[in-house]
Amino acid sequence: MNLHEYQSKKILASYGVPVPEGRVAASADEAQAAAQALGGKLWVVKAQVHAGGRGKAGGVTLARDTAAVRSAAAGMLGQRLTTKQTGPAGLPIEQVYVESGSDIERELYLSLTLNRERGRIAVVASAAGGMDIEEVAEKTPEKILSVSVHPVAGLQPFQCKQLAFGLGLKGKQIEQFQAIVLALYRLYQERDASLIEINPLIVTKSGALVALDCKLDIEANALFRQKDMAALRDPGQEDPMERRASEHDLNYVSLDGDIACMVNGAGLAMATMDLIKLHGGRPANFLDVGGGATSERVSAAFELILSNSNVRAILVNIFGGIVRCDLIADGIINAVKNVGVDVPVVVRLEGTNAEIARARLAHSGLAIIAAKDLTDAANKVIAAAKGSR
Repeated sequence: MNLHEYQSKKILASYGVPVPEGRVAASADEAQAAAQALGGKLWVVKAQVHAGGRGKAGGVTLARDTAAVRSAAAGMLGQRLTTKQTGPAGLPIEQVYVESGSDIERELYLSLTLNRERGRIAVVASAAGGMDIEEVAEKTPEKILSVSVHPVAGLQPFQCKQLAFGLGLKGKQIEQFQAIVLALYRLYQERDASLIEINPLIVTKSGALVALDCKLDIEANALFRQKDMAALRDPGQEDPMERRASEHDLNYVSLDGDIACMVNGAGLAMATMDLIKLHGGRPANFLDVGGGATSERVSAAFELILSNSNVRAILVNIFGGIVRCDLIADGIINAVKNVGVDVPVVVRLEGTNAEIARARLAHSGLAIIAAKDLTDAANKVIAAAKGSR
């Protein structure tokens, strides 16, 4: 689950990480009032969306008087911001963050994330702050510094100093950097974060370190024990179909193809999508109905799939381990009858009660295309999608 910048910075501040003073606003008048309350002669107005690259897309504006703050906020609010991370549809700007301007000497990069290959938290830093870290890693990988945290020993002060030296920090800056990284490590663990990214972490002209921007992601599977974090969720920043899916305990991700997939199990879902792509098709979604799929959940999945106007065919690929295939077949039959499925449906069922399920589908009187294996299913659904077009 992603958080807005203003939410992330409030949490950073509670852990003792220095951040500029700022206020969130939902209207141009509120933004101007926020600038007046903050005082000073320079402010930054930032669109609050769950995406990076806002500055390049016009979502970050410098203002040198409160009238300019109001004008910048008015130009952003109610619009949709499109960046490399949002896709062509963009994300709605419903709030802006008005922040006091900073006196920047240097820009650094700092993040904490999980290194899945090693099963350890990685602290990543770079002197090339303010840039796309992916571009830095590709073109100048020597500028990327990283330390791996042992899960028993935890983050050690010497590791913080190692990164600080690599960033060219000196004197009290090394102590400041160590305090910030240790605080972020504590935050990462206590709040079940999956990513903390500060880009840039600035060095001011007076030598102080300040988190000028922050991206904080919370692990969705841990929200049951992070009630205060879950309360910060902004559904307006989420894909509407993905939001609807979560209401039915469905794991759904929208894609740009025309063949909808309904599968049980994330691994099988990925393999199904890969096979469709391999044979020349384009998946319209990732949809995992889970190991405990029920007839009701299958019906909900069909409704969700069909709300995508790009879908030209549906592939149902179920392996009955925990779930019984005959129950899935009942769900498919009910969904096709009640939901009003008007595109071809290809079904491949294997596992518990698969023969019973296939018989029910065959005698349903519905135009459901049976597949004998996954390759056969992929070929049939691709052909059906082409015919449907």
